[in-house]
Amino acid sequence: MLTSIEIRQKFLDFFKQKGHLIVPSAPMIAKNDPTLMFNNSGMAQFKDFFLGNGNPPAQRIADTQKCLRVTGKHNDLEDVGHDTYHHTMFEMLGNWSFGDYFKIEAIAWSWELLTEVYKLPKDRLYATVFEGDAKENLAKDEEALALWKQYLPENQILFGNKKDNFWEMGETGPCGPCSEIHIDLRTEEERQQISGRDLVNKDNPLVIEIWNNVFMQFERKADKSLVLLPAKHVDTGMGFERLCMAIQGKTSNYDTDVFQPLIQHIAQKANLQYGKDTKIDIALRVVADHIRAVAFAIADGQMPSNNKAGYVIRRILRRAVRYGYSYLGFREPFMHELVPILAQQFKEVFPELIQQQEFVTNVVREEENAFLRTLENGLELLDNVIQQTKQTKNTQINGSEVFKLYDTFGFPVDLTALIAKENELLLDEKGFEVEMQAQKDRARNAQAKETDDWVELNPTDAVEFVGYDEESCTANLLKYRRITQKDKTFYQIVLDKTPFYAESGGQVGDTGTLQIGNSTVKIIDTKKENDLVIHLTPENIPTILQAENNNTQVKAQINTIRRKAITANHSATHLMHSALREVLGKHVAQKGQLVNDNALRFDFSHFAKITEEELVKIETLVNQKIRENIALEERRNVPIKQATEEMNATALFGEKYGDFVRVITFDANFSRELCGGTHVANTAEIGVFKITAETSSAAGVRRIEAITAEKAQQYIYEQLSLLEEVKNAFKNPKDLLKAIADLQEEKSALQKEVERLQNKELQVLKNELIAKITQKDGINFLAQKIDVPNTDALKTLSFQLRQQYDQLVSVLVSEIDGKAHIAMMISDNLVEEKGLDASKIIKELAKEVQGGGGGQKFFATAAGKSVEGLGKVLSGVKNLV
Repeated sequence: MLTSIEIRQKFLDFFKQKGHLIVPSAPMIAKNDPTLMFNNSGMAQFKDFFLGNGNPPAQRIADTQKCLRVTGKHNDLEDVGHDTYHHTMFEMLGNWSFGDYFKIEAIAWSWELLTEVYKLPKDRLYATVFEGDAKENLAKDEEALALWKQYLPENQILFGNKKDNFWEMGETGPCGPCSEIHIDLRTEEERQQISGRDLVNKDNPLVIEIWNNVFMQFERKADKSLVLLPAKHVDTGMGFERLCMAIQGKTSNYDTDVFQPLIQHIAQKANLQYGKDTKIDIALRVVADHIRAVAFAIADGQMPSNNKAGYVIRRILRRAVRYGYSYLGFREPFMHELVPILAQQFKEVFPELIQQQEFVTNVVREEENAFLRTLENGLELLDNVIQQTKQTKNTQINGSEVFKLYDTFGFPVDLTALIAKENELLLDEKGFEVEMQAQKDRARNAQAKETDDWVELNPTDAVEFVGYDEESCTANLLKYRRITQKDKTFYQIVLDKTPFYAESGGQVGDTGTLQIGNSTVKIIDTKKENDLVIHLTPENIPTILQAENNNTQVKAQINTIRRKAITANHSATHLMHSALREVLGKHVAQKGQLVNDNALRFDFSHFAKITEEELVKIETLVNQKIRENIALEERRNVPIKQATEEMNATALFGEKYGDFVRVITFDANFSRELCGGTHVANTAEIGVFKITAETSSAAGVRRIEAITAEKAQQYIYEQLSLLEEVKNAFKNPKDLLKAIADLQEEKSALQKEVERLQNKELQVLKNELIAKITQKDGINFLAQKIDVPNTDALKTLSFQLRQQYDQLVSVLVSEIDGKAHIAMMISDNLVEEKGLDASKIIKELAKEVQGGGGGQKFFATAAGKSVEGLGKVLSGVKNLV
């Protein structure tokens, strides 16, 4: 039986023999593509070639791509673990033709690989072809049908509708009919009872699609029309995990050697067996699947966080931890132990994980620890909600409370349901869904964007960036389009030549102007969409072009002052990166950065807070290199292997580099990195470097914020001015630090004296209050307004009275800093015997002072803005008792 490693290699070797260039997987995290958060298909990294925005390195390409489907329309997350074939991260084997071969070769090679190389039984294979669509004026795919008839009997060829057999990249873009290959993995007995033909595309877990051949012939426009592409392309995708299931004779992807090493390790650690209990099996599959997504996302540079892609990764990790907690009995971190197993398994095909194994392991462990604490807090909160629900005689936990636990505290809904069931309660599922939908609507409205089709003015594929050498240039306006977002209209512009740097690699995009005749167009940002440089403007471009007689020649000019500040900050990050490695160690690796005209922010791997001494060393070393006036050594179009292996240039994990790269060097013995950003001509242009903050960015990641040049100089002046003011306040002492220490000591002594006097006064007040305690039905009762300096005194008195009296109910009220304050204390035996609850009573009392409160059954506090209501509080509690 072939192993998964052999199955993958046979695919790549097969297409290499067919003249395909084998390329590495792109990072799982999508870069420079506003339509994607993660690469969710094999074709994502080739999107630009299909759109005509770039030229592929070869006309025939094959690869295996790491994919993640947890957002948007391709969202498989909730199915993962519950069935045998859905995954978060999966591999997509693919072969591509860019204007070279088409249907004949694609179908023939599919058949050859599956039946002659992998030896899959021909009688178990089914092919689907596009049946056509009258509304779109699309004909039936007769060519694909005729080709399949050469290999399969007609009863194994099926027609599919537009939903199943017409593939589209998105709302717009390249698309075309597709031909899927399905396999029937059922037993012979099951096949005799019902034909596999009747189960194709019917969600049967053992009659599944394993390969899709997409024949890209059309482009979908924004107005929904279809136009023919200038060249025909082939885009194929074969799910690696499903292929392994078919070849290895399994009935579940999770039974293959892709997942079993992980599953068996988890089961052994939990002292459980896979295949004995449905719920346990689901949990084991969830953990085995999710650690793959989390580990490779982190290795590709995406840290778990509370927003965007980082939130998705954190959510996946927490879903796995929760399943381990609920069904496998794990109360301590466990997922991080799977990272080394995964790293070894994929070291040949995806080496980025084993190269960062320690870092990824540590990040996962820290995230697990954090969420396990969240689970414990959530259980406590849920317990309160359950008690409140029972006290109101309700049988359902309110949907808004369930959503609050889920959204604010990260507490899983199904765990809430499980615990509710144990307490003989139900969940208000409709209420929860209403809250969830409202949140989705808010997010959708915030992101909603309408994009028109491009208006082509000067069709050409040549787009040149000249911003490394020029700050302005004459160019031709190639195309523009209108976009509308949040009720605001902008125009996107593409030039054939531009000095504007498009946001990339953490460096913000340039701003500036385009001069079209007598009209000045303000450019407010520059971004990349795939590899296309897009200039953003609020100006109405069609109106301007009409006014200028459709003149498409422009003078492009960047904001040079802003660019200079950005450039200084970017070069400073390179110097700081090297300084960090020198001071802290070679384990330091960049994990993210933001470079703009105001400051720089640099995230890097390190598991301890940087000491003040280390920060001084880093800052001193960077400023030393600035003063050395080191000239920039820039080399363009360097072969990637030469750059990384011969020149030892630092490359970043998670970045997709081409065959040729740009190398930036400031002293070959100090700083040499692969970088596409803009830089100073020599380090002296940075002026001065000043660190302003050092914090934690994520588990295992530290963040340094810094400023350079004029901003740093201004900051230093402000700090010196502040120091001078402090000196003046202390009347210019010879030793300022000693003067401050003396003042602190004096303040401490005075504070202690104040506390001593206050305590003395409290004892007097306490004795006065004791004299006012009355007995009522066996209860020692006190309700009194007192004059105290702070809420601590109110609390102290309450607890001192409690220590001296049993059967006590005391309510002390006071006006403190213009607000009404209430403290209620109840003896434990009254709480137990009479069911008194201070936290509930205080909420009623708080209404009299227009406030709120809470606490525990024996002690609770409240505050409000109406001091006039304190009298009503005292009379109210007397009536209540």
